[in-house]
Amino acid sequence: MYSIDNIVTTSTCDRDGKLKLFSAFQMMQDCSEMWTDSEPEVKKFFGQSGMTQLLASRQVEIVRVPEYGEHLKTVTSVFDVKPMFGFRNTFIYDADGNVCYKTWSMGAFVDRASGKLQRIPQSVLDTVNIESKKDMTYGERRIILPADASFEEQMPVIVTHNDIDYNGHMNNANYIRIAAEFLPDGFKYSEVRVEFKRPARFGEAIYAQTCLTDGGAFYVKMTVAGAVSTIVEMK
Repeated sequence: MYSIDNIVTTSTCDRDGKLKLFSAFQMMQDCSEMWTDSEPEVKKFFGQSGMTQLLASRQVEIVRVPEYGEHLKTVTSVFDVKPMFGFRNTFIYDADGNVCYKTWSMGAFVDRASGKLQRIPQSVLDTVNIESKKDMTYGERRIILPADASFEEQMPVIVTHNDIDYNGHMNNANYIRIAAEFLPDGFKYSEVRVEFKRPARFGEAIYAQTCLTDGGAFYVKMTVAGAVSTIVEMK
């Protein structure tokens, strides 16, 4: 288990004084990345091999959106690990220990330079602290877009220097930032799923298509260089 303490500050809250979904995703992402500090053998292996972990999917249940000034704790733990994939829970709690966000995610182990999947030796995997799955809904990792829905083209978004993280491509939380810009006015949601397929890099254009279904689900499909990059579902 690894945890980070956070505060809902001016830069992390919206015009209503509530934590932005984008900022919550940053907290989840940061805690997941820093988890290697609690796993010395994994951290050592990543450093020596040039490998890293990249997020492949995340599902989020929003229990309560924290407000400006609240003290939060983000906690992440691994509940399963395989040679090429890891599975974790990342929860955000308020100062009283009540859960605000429940998430589970799947990450892929890849070569940092090539971006290709790589296997982690079993001897390293055996050192990872495995904890029990936390209580939440576990949906499908893959997002199936509604076949009969009508998608609307949005203006392309260009990936900037500020979007790039140390892995050399756009940080995962920024896809949520982009998707949130297309939300219909007044749209309420309590569950978010994201599937990452192809990372966007500096200077590339992200072409987004959006759809609001009759059932109340909002989808954002992002395409880069003719290939689907990321799919976001909010409902």
